Amino acid sequence: MTRLRLHTTRPPGRSPRSQPPNQQRGAALVVGLILLVILTMLALTGTNTSRTELVMAQNEQFRKNAALAASAGIERAIGALGAVPAVPGAAPTLVENVALVPGEAERYTTTSRYVGDEMNLPQSSANRFIGLHYEITSDGTSVRDANDRLVQGIMVVTTSGGAAGEQSMGQIGTGLP
Repeated sequence: MTRLRLHTTRPPGRSPRSQPPNQQRGAALVVGLILLVILTMLALTGTNTSRTELVMAQNEQFRKNAALAASAGIERAIGALGAVPAVPGAAPTLVENVALVPGEAERYTTTSRYVGDEMNLPQSSANRFIGLHYEITSDGTSVRDANDRLVQGIMVVTTSGGAAGEQSMGQIGTGLP
């Protein structure tokens, strides 16, 4: 019995593998490096995003501190309204650059001015009372140039004649400690 040998021929240029082994090793290295670069870029982007969010949160806190300083300036200016001249056209009373807490960065500046009288107040008997209108502007500041401006209108009810200088208003309330 003779054995037949089957010999298969391959088409020219084809091998069991699609490419030679040397070229495949380099491709895996390139793909790995590209993935590593992409992961590094994602990590850096995440770090920068978290850093930016932290700065934004700090800026919001500083803005709130400036708003608190401006509000404290309004409160202190209300307590000192008795020192503001109740004369039409008088210069505004200015209190500049006051530290909210000594040694801290939060400060306020207030401007208090007399606006005018209001006669015939509701439920006033025989025009015995008048309303003295004031306007207080308070600018609060904090670190990183954070600032806030508040404008507050105040009406003080007093006996008639107080605006003309015949009677003194004196201290209004006890003010802040």
